[in-house]
Amino acid sequence: MSANTQLTQIPLMRLDNADPELMEELLATVERIARSAGFVGGPEVDAFEQEFAEYCGTKYALGVSSGTEALVLALRALGVGPGDECIVPANSFIATAEAVSLVGASPRFVDCDPDTALVTAALIEPAINERTKVIMPVHLYGRTVDMDPIMELARERKLFVIEDACQAHGAFIGERRAGSVGDAAAFSFYPAKNLGAWGDGGAMVTNNEQIDDFARLYRSHGERPRYNHRIPGTTARLDAIHAAVLRIKLRRLEDVNDNRRRVAAELKAALQGASVGLPAEIGEGSDHVWHLFVVTSEDRDGLRDHLASQGVAAAIHYPVAIHKSEAYASLDTNDKALPAAERLAATILSLPMYPGMTSEEIERIAAAVKSF
Repeated sequence: MSANTQLTQIPLMRLDNADPELMEELLATVERIARSAGFVGGPEVDAFEQEFAEYCGTKYALGVSSGTEALVLALRALGVGPGDECIVPANSFIATAEAVSLVGASPRFVDCDPDTALVTAALIEPAINERTKVIMPVHLYGRTVDMDPIMELARERKLFVIEDACQAHGAFIGERRAGSVGDAAAFSFYPAKNLGAWGDGGAMVTNNEQIDDFARLYRSHGERPRYNHRIPGTTARLDAIHAAVLRIKLRRLEDVNDNRRRVAAELKAALQGASVGLPAEIGEGSDHVWHLFVVTSEDRDGLRDHLASQGVAAAIHYPVAIHKSEAYASLDTNDKALPAAERLAATILSLPMYPGMTSEEIERIAAAVKSF
């Protein structure tokens, strides 16, 4: 057996089952809810919504079934539909654009800054036209977008702003939390996120009472009160078990994010001198909670294979810019060159990132990268 096959695998991420103390608390909570059979709605969901709104610094938080549904509900609440366009970064998970398509509108893809991988006001402005209704900046990988210029542009052009904060739980924009700046925002609680449920889940947050009221009505068959269906709606509720899990983990989120920042700083320092592009420095007024630690390499696939041979997991987030995906092949803007997003899709690689990563693991990851 070779030395490499004996190496303990360093995973891309570690989930709740890697923390025995947390698991014990979560399992006790799940058992309590199971014994009460209170699986849908109820006090756990109500309490989580209140606590998450307070944490985000918004008036309202609405627990829903996924981050995608949170985006969809925000768009529907703003009256977005057929004939409208929403500006979406091409460098994101497809759900950002997918939500626009699901309400019958069209995504208008824009490029990203090649260093931060984020959309900017300067990139957004040329894409605005008479059909534009919403700007949807994405706080990608946990790094927050410079929102002030985007908000100024939106107010000047009388447009709405929906923050896709699905990867940025707890991150700051100046002194405000991600999700509290735009007209509404979406969060995902997919298990791998900084704040993850035990399955799919999400939340829409807003300071606008009308947006919250519509979304709250729409997520549960347009029903208010029971069997009085005011509008055709859907089933997009957050389950009680997920809400209870999230309540426990929300109390730990600040420590989790601080730990991720510590790991990122150590890993970035250890990678100095490696033949990879490192994450850009955090700009003034911005923040990064390191949902992912993403580097770039001209031989990304070769590096990934090499890391696997060294027992280090890696992944690609995301290998195809959205405007180049098969799902949007028929869009009349898909032939527009968005060079930064396309280059990132060909060169980005996510290295292991999780709270509790040891200095020994960090040094081993760095050594594996440097030996390529």
